[in-house]
Amino acid sequence: MISKPDKNKTRQRRHARVRGKISGTSERPRLNIFRSNKNIYAQVIDDVAGVTLASASTLDKEVTGSTKTEQAASVGALVAQRAVAAGQKVVVFDRGGYLYHGRVQALAEAARENGLEF
Repeated sequence: MISKPDKNKTRQRRHARVRGKISGTSERPRLNIFRSNKNIYAQVIDDVAGVTLASASTLDKEVTGSTKTEQAASVGALVAQRAVAAGQKVVVFDRGGYLYHGRVQALAEAARENGLEF
């Protein structure tokens, strides 16, 4: 019997392929996204120093919205505000192996609207 491919394993393979090409530096850190079924997480990471500069998720109390897409947009706005407060305006976007659609797109657009450039 042929089994179905594990969705998370294929996503991790796509993410590893992308991570081979992009990396966050102190001048241009990486905006990384992880999406679970229930929550979404975003981090601004300096890969050279191995430091997370700013982060936000739907678990934060400041996040609002009734649907998951609205919550993702709220997370994007929050991580952008925290990154700008930490002195980072320009980032490289790492979609984490997910399609640029839905919650990932909502988070990215909200981050752009709130001062991040990518």
